[in-house]
Amino acid sequence: MYSEHYGLTGQPFQLTPDARFWYDSRTHRKAMAYLGYGLAQGEGFIVVTGEIGAGKSTLVAHVLANIDRARLNAVSLVSTQVEGDDMLRLVAQGLGLDTGGVAKARLLDAVEQRLEEEARAGKRTLLIVDEAQNLPVSALEELRMLSNFQVGGRALLQTMLLGQPEFRDKLAGPGLEQLRQRVIATHHLDAMGEDEVSFYVRHRLTRVDWQGNPDFDPAAFEAVHRHSGGIPRRVNQLMQRVLLAAAMEGAETIAADMIDAVAADMGADASAPAAAPPAAEEKVLPLRSVRAVPAAAPAEEPAPRIVHVPDPALERRLAALEARSEEQEAMLRRVLILLVDWVENSQEPAYRTHAA
Repeated sequence: MYSEHYGLTGQPFQLTPDARFWYDSRTHRKAMAYLGYGLAQGEGFIVVTGEIGAGKSTLVAHVLANIDRARLNAVSLVSTQVEGDDMLRLVAQGLGLDTGGVAKARLLDAVEQRLEEEARAGKRTLLIVDEAQNLPVSALEELRMLSNFQVGGRALLQTMLLGQPEFRDKLAGPGLEQLRQRVIATHHLDAMGEDEVSFYVRHRLTRVDWQGNPDFDPAAFEAVHRHSGGIPRRVNQLMQRVLLAAAMEGAETIAADMIDAVAADMGADASAPAAAPPAAEEKVLPLRSVRAVPAAAPAEEPAPRIVHVPDPALERRLAALEARSEEQEAMLRRVLILLVDWVENSQEPAYRTHAA
């Protein structure tokens, strides 16, 4: 809804990794430098770690969008907690091999032959394994064994491992000494600095034809950094909600107090207890019926005893809180009405694709 309100041609803060929105922050620039060095070596392991939402998947999307497919065959896997044999089968499937009912020895031969075919065609093979912190030692050892394949003194397979910070501890643990010796480049993705957040937000907006509406007060970006910690995915989550609130209010400038208010609401949402599931005999009403159903009267409870404190400052604060509560209730009603209208009347798909 906010995309249409502000004339944007897409969703600038979507959570799905998209190479179009790649932002060259300091830490991502370093990561690409290490990746470039590692890829130039053509062997061993490249390790990239980072907090949840730090941009590892976006980094992979950027790499895959920019590699020369005529010279590099990239296979991307998102790992789960699989043991060694299953990891081998995942790699084989990524190379386009049939793994059904094939014994491990024959599967290893088939993988080696496929890698040799790629090498004879002038291609190197890069295996990208995401969520590497989930892999047991046996799976990591299987990947190390695959790195032994070579022809003419050149490795047939190079591997990039991406994982959360705990993967560094796993890699330093027992049983992985030989793999550690084959790591030729490593980098940890840090959070963005406060000075980078404004450039990051404006960059993503520009990718969807932002024309400066809404504008931002300088203090707004400090608030975004403070509430997100500079983690890209958290910035995206916060900005999605901020732009929605700004569109509903018809705001042309986003100030720090709006960022603070939205962040407070998000914190309240995150800490709210999960709703109890409905009883078996209850029926869930369809969305289009929301406006026609009157709110159920709350059960009567004994009125709490209110002690009035004749403090002018406290009175003013209570009045401000009541005004904000009424404003939020009105905003919630507007969101519900807009959502119902959109569901009932929209004839277009929810997501649009645009050429980069």
